[in-house]
Amino acid sequence: MPITDAKLLVVDDDQAVRDSIVAYLEDSGYSVLEAETGEAALALFEQEALDLVICDIRMPVMDGLTLLRRIMEVTDEVPVIVVSGAGVMSDVVDALRLGASDYLMKPIVDLGVLEHSVERALERSLLVRENYRYRVELEARNQELQNHVDRLKLDLQAGRAVQQRLLPEQPLERGGYRINHRMVPSSYLSGDLVDYFPVPNDQVVFYVADVSGHGASSALITLLIKNQIDRLRDEIDNGTSNVVLNPPDVLTLINQELLKTQTGKHATVFYGVLDTASAQLRYASAAHFPAPVLSIAQSVRALEPENLAVGLFEDVDFNGRELSLEAFERLSVMSDGLLELLDDRSLQEKEAHLLELGADPSHTMLQFLAQMTERGNTQAVPDDITVLTVEKIA
Repeated sequence: MPITDAKLLVVDDDQAVRDSIVAYLEDSGYSVLEAETGEAALALFEQEALDLVICDIRMPVMDGLTLLRRIMEVTDEVPVIVVSGAGVMSDVVDALRLGASDYLMKPIVDLGVLEHSVERALERSLLVRENYRYRVELEARNQELQNHVDRLKLDLQAGRAVQQRLLPEQPLERGGYRINHRMVPSSYLSGDLVDYFPVPNDQVVFYVADVSGHGASSALITLLIKNQIDRLRDEIDNGTSNVVLNPPDVLTLINQELLKTQTGKHATVFYGVLDTASAQLRYASAAHFPAPVLSIAQSVRALEPENLAVGLFEDVDFNGRELSLEAFERLSVMSDGLLELLDDRSLQEKEAHLLELGADPSHTMLQFLAQMTERGNTQAVPDDITVLTVEKIA
């Protein structure tokens, strides 16, 4: 509000002094009340919404210091200017200690000085009130934000629990092969997806997907991919379709589903079908990175991706490959978050490091990730980390 809209109270037992002050301030546009005693002033203070009090210190019965103390017991938001006679500086000091905003010495020859003191006191008071209001509003907004964050955490935890329940039981053993996995999410929700399950005729399907980005939107895409593959799994169980056994066809269907969402999300996928009876692996890689590491007959190589990521373009032809597993030892499929655990400087050095890890017969990629997790190295990684291994155990 404009300062001149303020309501003032002038307290002085000298009628002439009151009259001169009241007249001057009213001429300046203020609304001014007056009181002859401290008791009358206190009654007006309790009844009226005052913005400032001008109070003489030396008054009978209830002096100005007592009145000031009583006002401060109620609120410190109403500034009080004390007026003191010459030679009583101790009263001025006491008034300032009690909370007076300013003091003037009698006689007030130039009432412009008083008006200036009133303006400064009202400006400070207005600023204090605005700052208090802003602080209250900020605290309320911060509380709302904290409540929202708390609700979001609960939602994320619930979503993470759902994702955990969708993960496969581990490990899965079929026909002398073991499939196992480990996942370390970067947050409550993961953009990585891993699954494996048996299908008819001694075959096992396994895949790893890495959705672009992080958080809830990426997690929803992982659920979409899993739902698509689960439907294909139901079809082969029902004898209505065997698409789930054809990696390129599966990638084509996933690509179409992601494009329909119009979310701009894409995913890299490695999808494999292991035939345990014939020791054959059929697979397709949709730009999956880093390249899976294959160990056969004590030699190690990378299965380089040959296709685009799913969810980018329509009418993409996904190529598939077949691989004999004679003398097979192990296949490791990782999401790119694993690269963050390697200290090598360049990407080429990191890829070479992965081949070294894959060639080491003393441990698996799963064990490497477990060691890194136990040491706390995965806590600062900004990406999800997933490792799936297929091992020959008999």
